[in-house]
Amino acid sequence: MEKIYTAIGLMSGTSLDGVDLSIIQSDGKREYTSILDKYFEYDNDLYQRILEIRDKIFKPEDLDVHSDEIKSLERDITIFNGKVVNETLALSKSKVDLIGFHGQTIFHDPDKKITKQLGDGKLLSQLTKKKVVYNFRQNDLKNGGQGAPLAPIFHNTIANKINKKFNIKFPINILNIGGISNITSTVEENTLWKSNEILAYDIGPGNCLIDEWIKKNSKKKYDFEGTIANSGKTDQLVLNQALDNFTLNSQYQKSLDVKNFDIFFAKGLSLENGASTITDFTAKLIADGISFIQNKIKTENHKWLVCGGGRKNKYLLESIKKNFEKIQLDPIEKFGIDGDFVESQAFAFLAIRSIEGLDISFPSTTRCKKASRGGMIVENF
Repeated sequence: MEKIYTAIGLMSGTSLDGVDLSIIQSDGKREYTSILDKYFEYDNDLYQRILEIRDKIFKPEDLDVHSDEIKSLERDITIFNGKVVNETLALSKSKVDLIGFHGQTIFHDPDKKITKQLGDGKLLSQLTKKKVVYNFRQNDLKNGGQGAPLAPIFHNTIANKINKKFNIKFPINILNIGGISNITSTVEENTLWKSNEILAYDIGPGNCLIDEWIKKNSKKKYDFEGTIANSGKTDQLVLNQALDNFTLNSQYQKSLDVKNFDIFFAKGLSLENGASTITDFTAKLIADGISFIQNKIKTENHKWLVCGGGRKNKYLLESIKKNFEKIQLDPIEKFGIDGDFVESQAFAFLAIRSIEGLDISFPSTTRCKKASRGGMIVENF
């Protein structure tokens, strides 16, 4: 019988607004049960400091130039994560074995094999008195991978759990709309299944451009349910020019960062019209990625389960659907999974795989040369 671990996953996304915490029980393979999910918001000072440092880092040398500021911020982010873990442990009856700590990404350049997530695993272990797994992306980069996306092996476990309960049949695809959008085509687990049959790609922006536009042109942080975009009118000329000028690897072989995109093309538009135009731009790139993978797996039966914050943007989802005659886009909640916490649960799952010596990335998900393990394991107490 496989050992079942209880693990905490901590995820800080590109919105920079806080930490998602999840507790799951899993063997790191097929068994998986969600125990608890909770969100902890950064205070405004920490949020502003993260925003400022991310906007200063454009090349590897910038990491050295701002090293003192980065070290101070990394310590404070780690202390924040330690505090929310200890608060949760005090209230939860779960006996937690380990923590998967993603950290806060401020720089990602797979071509230079450099990625920087702010988070001190040794300090977190000391603060929480728990074994910590962190720095998940570096080994994949070392093995020729893109360092992202890393959640697909967990997406596959989710899809099989859903199929077992709801019998919705494969192929089951997952669209994650976070700051960046990524997709996973999952496979049914049977005696012959192979991890390399799971296909995954970063396909374009998710919330990053929409959020940036809203933040720079209003006092809001994001477009709640897409209501601002819905009240505007897309400037078709601006949209077409933006799409014509935008180039992305047509085979989706590269991982993406929010810094691969900007909102300059919408300059001069009103808040509402800019939101509408940028959302339609985002939707078209997501739709292109969906078309790519649907053509690749060659089946007429396409089910898409949508997770991440972007699934709440009704205007965005409707805009994606307009690119297809027929597509089934269902919020993953329809099948009993909380779409806000898939990523934090994923890093708890990946931490368990790391402890078990199992691979977390594959040539078909991150373009690494061979299936790779990942995550540094530390016990500092």
